Amino acid sequence: MTDATDGTDGTEENPAQGSLDDSFHVFDTTLRDGAQREGINLTVADKLTIARHLDDFGVGFIEGGWPGANPRDTEFFARARQEIDFKHASLVAFGSTRRPGAIAADDPQVKALVAAGAPVVTLVAKSHDRHVELALRTTLDENLAMIADTVAYLREQGRRVFVDCEHFFDGYRANPAYAKSVVRAAAEAGADVVILCDTNGGMLPAQVQAVVQTVLADTGARLGIHAQDDTGCAVANTLAAVDAGATHVQCTANGYGERVGNANLFPVVAALEIKYGKSVLPEGSLREMTRVSHAIAEVVNLTPSTHQPYVGVSAFAHKAGLHASAIKVDPDLYQHIDPERVGNTMRMLVSDMAGRASVELKGKELGIDLSGDRELVGRVVERVKERELSGYSYEAADASFELLLREEAEGRPRRYFRTETWRAIVENRPDGSHANEATVKLWAKGERIVATAEGNGPVNALDRALRVGLERFYPELAKLDLVDYKVRILEGKHGTSSTTRVLISTSDGVGEWSTVGVADNVIAASWQALEDAYTYGLLRAGVEPAE
Repeated sequence: MTDATDGTDGTEENPAQGSLDDSFHVFDTTLRDGAQREGINLTVADKLTIARHLDDFGVGFIEGGWPGANPRDTEFFARARQEIDFKHASLVAFGSTRRPGAIAADDPQVKALVAAGAPVVTLVAKSHDRHVELALRTTLDENLAMIADTVAYLREQGRRVFVDCEHFFDGYRANPAYAKSVVRAAAEAGADVVILCDTNGGMLPAQVQAVVQTVLADTGARLGIHAQDDTGCAVANTLAAVDAGATHVQCTANGYGERVGNANLFPVVAALEIKYGKSVLPEGSLREMTRVSHAIAEVVNLTPSTHQPYVGVSAFAHKAGLHASAIKVDPDLYQHIDPERVGNTMRMLVSDMAGRASVELKGKELGIDLSGDRELVGRVVERVKERELSGYSYEAADASFELLLREEAEGRPRRYFRTETWRAIVENRPDGSHANEATVKLWAKGERIVATAEGNGPVNALDRALRVGLERFYPELAKLDLVDYKVRILEGKHGTSSTTRVLISTSDGVGEWSTVGVADNVIAASWQALEDAYTYGLLRAGVEPAE
């Protein structure tokens, strides 16, 4: 973003935000409230990257953190002003009202909010009388004065001000008159929006709707909603507040936040756009939703939730044969929206529950037309059911299923190499360390290959030995990278002799695929999954089979 435009207080104009409809706000607090989730620890670079993703998505406000409270947030605001040219969002600084008995203009924390240079400030204020007396250790009247004084001062400094009424719903239950007086004090001092916060996350939708309606009628203030998800109702509570007249929603990407999290930005926005018909994002932004959700998950280093509404990889996945039969006629029969509207795709899962329609649709998804060959479809269905009975799982291993499907369609397996033998050795050394070595004997393009390699585990050693042996014949394998490895012990009769299933995810830098192996030990199962992974990688690369 460019330097300050007025040369006085460090605030910046934001023409992009000013050109958007201000009648409804989508306010994101991933960088502050979302960062409070256990397991998330954002660097300044992480925060800048997430801010760019959120701005690209088109949210109206991005709360960047609490400047002055810690060096990281102070640095973020300084760098964001210089490094990000916000196209849609206004940057928001978060802080608290002045201290009891002080003056806002002299309060160091309030001064830090001004120094951050953000055009918008969100103030957290106590709205529960018990919190005022026990946590702030001041009087109810002084709390109102703290709110009014701080809001007025920040307005004088040219800032737009929002006020978060912390513990509002609990405070309203205990003392509704005082909770409403907090809203009035903020609004009368010049706060643009007063946000009712379900800080403990204990409210239910009908309760939220009733309180918001009453407070709106009694105060006339513009209201927003900030919902935590402790009852699993944060998204529903947010939408209930909108139904009651709130025009400002505070959310976090993927629902990240303290304890179980906050209202999830993506289902809230999707509901507003698709179900309510509100235009709360720039045109075309909704199609970027799945990409943005997954990109932010990568930055925070958390695996994306597969079953997240709208953006999860399973959000439009269909497994039951009955569903597949209906979807073959009309996808809308078992989908509430077209997944492309949110940048997602429909997926057909092949499992022992699959019928002919499931296999046909999966084949179509893979670019293989099976609709005219009932006998082939029947063979595939029966083979899938038989193999899943022995422990295979194809719903999580699309690549292995495609190889199975092509084998049935072509009458022989797709084979680039043939395994003669393999061996993996784990040596336990006196100092407690381990050495892992693997030897593979293969045939490829008419030549016998013997290759040996070491690794940081027996499976890694096998993977390296396979590469050593085959890359001379198939240089395309150099691009492959094993990105995930999962082991599951299936039920068995004798404990350690139970069947083992291994799922391997592999990438070529462009796409990612999963393969499955099942055997009575983890190394043998891993070898099967590796063989499929390399075979599928060569298939993707357009390499013709050697045999």
